[in-house]
Amino acid sequence: MKKSTFLLVSLLTVTVLSAQKFNKAEKELIQSGAATTMMKVIQTTNENELTILKTASADVNLKDKLLPILAQRMLLSMRDPANPGIGIAAPQVGINRNVFWVQRFDKEGEPFEFYVNPKIVWRSALLRKGVEGCLSIPDIRGDVFRNYTIRIKYWDQEGNFHEEMVEGFTAVVFQHEYDHINGILFTDRLEEQKENEFTQLNPNVELYLEKVIRRQ
Repeated sequence: MKKSTFLLVSLLTVTVLSAQKFNKAEKELIQSGAATTMMKVIQTTNENELTILKTASADVNLKDKLLPILAQRMLLSMRDPANPGIGIAAPQVGINRNVFWVQRFDKEGEPFEFYVNPKIVWRSALLRKGVEGCLSIPDIRGDVFRNYTIRIKYWDQEGNFHEEMVEGFTAVVFQHEYDHINGILFTDRLEEQKENEFTQLNPNVELYLEKVIRRQ
């Protein structure tokens, strides 16, 4: 067995073994309504809900029977006609688990895809600046710097493992949702980037490199 293959098998084994099924409270929340109904999208304006949004999530067992129900209800919440979005993470419906939806603007038909236990394993130095908002943060939008290209590893709803490169706006959406499962909000990124400096590569495009600042 090649070393790269051995490392991949080891990664899959560790991830599967460490992932736990939904606990009692999570099960009750997922089953609080029919699979055909949306879940409440929690808000940063509620102190208790903010605590959930700021908590890092854990991997979920791929074989948990409630995972498809959670996925369906999250999708309905994200596509609420009154306030539709292009991505949603489990913490936004009160479940601190590593799953989220992302709209793939880089694919034909711009489908919505569900990611289970995703990981970003590489990020480009090239950055993209763009306006972001959030279903869980009312009335706030801001320009966020995101890596233009990322390499991701994840499982799909059928339990198949994938690894791929994603770039452009789809990579931005993925990073936004990935931050959610790590307890990070885009408003945190806005504050964080105030401490950094960026160099625009061309005045006609919103592409940047972060300046390396040497501090004494």
